[in-house]
Amino acid sequence: MPLALSLAAVLALTACGGTQAGGSVSDVKLTGTSWSVQSLTVGGRTLTGPPQAAVAFDENGTKATGNYGCNGLGADLVIDGTAMTVTPGPTTEMACDALEFENAFARLFKGRLEIGRQDGRLTLTASGGDRIELTDVPPTAPTALTGSRWVVDSLVRGETVSSVPAGAEGRAEFTIAADGSASGSLGCNRFTGKAVIDGPRLTFGPLAATRMACTGPAGEVEKALSALFASGPLHHTVKDRTLTLTGADGTGLRASIWKK
Repeated sequence: MPLALSLAAVLALTACGGTQAGGSVSDVKLTGTSWSVQSLTVGGRTLTGPPQAAVAFDENGTKATGNYGCNGLGADLVIDGTAMTVTPGPTTEMACDALEFENAFARLFKGRLEIGRQDGRLTLTASGGDRIELTDVPPTAPTALTGSRWVVDSLVRGETVSSVPAGAEGRAEFTIAADGSASGSLGCNRFTGKAVIDGPRLTFGPLAATRMACTGPAGEVEKALSALFASGPLHHTVKDRTLTLTGADGTGLRASIWKK
């Protein structure tokens, strides 16, 4: 075989070898994508993901957010060709009925994972062969801050995010109307007032509230929210149907869209 023809054959084989079953290197771009977690394969067992289990990758490819199945997911990422290294961050601490999938997902979604992507499916595989199977999620219209009924499910203190105390779940909720009027419950007492939205800043005016004596878990939540709403401008973000409000001192809340 002539040398030129032999060299061409080698280059052709090399090019073919650069494409994996999960797609070529150029196909595994994940920035700005969202995925639903379909299943986990752990130790030869397959665990089916609940509907809320999901992962989204930011536009820079350095952060992942989502849901382990009950509690929130956050992680730092380093994507290198067809692999990613995942460093888990803080998560919420809500009590969950079914923890097997959630715990398995949290253990698996860390460290170095090989990426495979093809035909709307994503596979993340650990060194031992355990893997996460995901499917792409069609984009949804963004949730608006105003006009939605927000139910407070977590309190934020710096880097710590904790679910509201047991017994106070679903008690604190609020709505901000398009005209800036705000109303809801602080956890025990009902309130009304005004809210001013200025870009990413949200400032509550003086609130008028009922005057029931509040003790126990509901009282704890009420005390935290009263202080937060009165602390001045809050930074707000709405992502994946979750509202985060954060004060200048790092305290804040997370709330979800109310479900009938």
